[in-house]
Amino acid sequence: MKIRKLFIANRGEFACRIMRSCQRLGIEVAVGYSDADAEARHVRLAPVAARLGPAPSAQSYLNQEAIVDAALRLGCDAVHPGYGFLSENADFAARVEAAGLIFVGPHPETINRMGDRSRAKTAMIAANVATVPGGAEASEDPDRIAGWITEIGFPVMLKPAAAAGGKGMVVLEEPPKGNEIASAIRTARASFGDGSLLVERLIRSPRHVEVQIFGDGNGNVVHLFDRECSLQRRHQKVVEEAPAASHVPQAIRDEMIAAAVRGAEALNYRNAGTFEFIVDENGYYFLEVNTRLQVEHPVTEEVTGQDLVEWQLRIASGEGLPMAQDDITCTGHAIEARVYAEDPLDGFRPSSGRVTATTWDSTARCDLGLDAGDYVSPFYDPMIAKLIVRGANRQVALASMCAALDRSNVFGIATNLGFVKRLCSHPAVIAGEADTRFIDRAEGLMPADVTPQDTAWAAAALAVMQSRISARGGSLWERAGVELALDRAALDPSAPNGMYRLLHPAG
Repeated sequence: MKIRKLFIANRGEFACRIMRSCQRLGIEVAVGYSDADAEARHVRLAPVAARLGPAPSAQSYLNQEAIVDAALRLGCDAVHPGYGFLSENADFAARVEAAGLIFVGPHPETINRMGDRSRAKTAMIAANVATVPGGAEASEDPDRIAGWITEIGFPVMLKPAAAAGGKGMVVLEEPPKGNEIASAIRTARASFGDGSLLVERLIRSPRHVEVQIFGDGNGNVVHLFDRECSLQRRHQKVVEEAPAASHVPQAIRDEMIAAAVRGAEALNYRNAGTFEFIVDENGYYFLEVNTRLQVEHPVTEEVTGQDLVEWQLRIASGEGLPMAQDDITCTGHAIEARVYAEDPLDGFRPSSGRVTATTWDSTARCDLGLDAGDYVSPFYDPMIAKLIVRGANRQVALASMCAALDRSNVFGIATNLGFVKRLCSHPAVIAGEADTRFIDRAEGLMPADVTPQDTAWAAAALAVMQSRISARGGSLWERAGVELALDRAALDPSAPNGMYRLLHPAG
């Protein structure tokens, strides 16, 4: 069945991204929105939109009944879950299909199986895929978990079986002296509805490498090479690149890609999936399968020349795999930076508020979730955009990314633009030496300390600007560029643009 009209059960930059592919393919679209997103960019771009509920995601973007009802009411024949929200919810996938709609994603059983770390690890062991040392069984019994810890030895990591990504993981460097195990169980139960924990050996200084696969649900699987996502802050990805940094030995890379295909074939995988691994000097270890398209999929698109959303839609329509493995090529190097509404100088606290102006580098691919004048809501993930660049090699791509970050600005709220630029300029990153804990321990990623003199000069400049424009009306940032010329190079680009912080001369 060919998809004629697609309901996008998501928001922000990815909802806009899906719409671009649909427009090119001649597929009609409809979107859902919460009260907080009534005037959001994805709603403005969509020809048809349906209210899902109040601002809290539990009452809107996670409201399965409202989403399915809206899709049916608007005459859609398929639902794309995007990423986050319900994208890896097996019950939602089954509900969509039970309503006679196409679910653009894997079989519900696959989602359910890979959504549990214990079941996923068991399946990969059966498919002869290398896994992290430690058991595949999970438990909520503190005594059993303590016994597994003793068997494996230190350091160990406790992982919530029902979680994905890095949420809820606890590292133990030595035997617990208190209620660390019970606390980890309670946290997992409160966060994911299941307190079961998996116990694995901690792999020190790992690299995070993943393989993009697609399957047709009939046993046929292809890969679109690998990506690296080692630049993470507290287990959350910040910068991604494709292919993985060149220091990853080709033999390990080839084995890992083959293992991902083997694992997907064992699952009879349908649609897009990402096999995530950690890599160290001894080899690779299976981490998890993300049963959806990833935030970082644009870097794979840039090096392969393929539209992965189009691949999803064609497979969901029953057309099979768009290309044979031998026809898929990888050329050049691509890097993606996630732009978050957060303040690095305030512990990366999310920053909500009205975006008064934006400037995006014209040479980069910009997947945007908002425009000037839009409001960044505190109810959702703070990622507001992604910058993607491509170069002939990694060195060229890194230089292009630094330039793109330097030429991009968001006014009215705090962002991580300056932080990411310092990250991409760091010698260890340039050398391809950063592991998943690099950001948490690296120095020099924050601007130099702000002195009282700097603050005084900034306050004086703002006072002059405000006094000059107050009589004419209009917002401060609508007039600032005309009334007072400020050197952006002398300002901290990671600071909230509504309250400039001048860099110390030594910074």
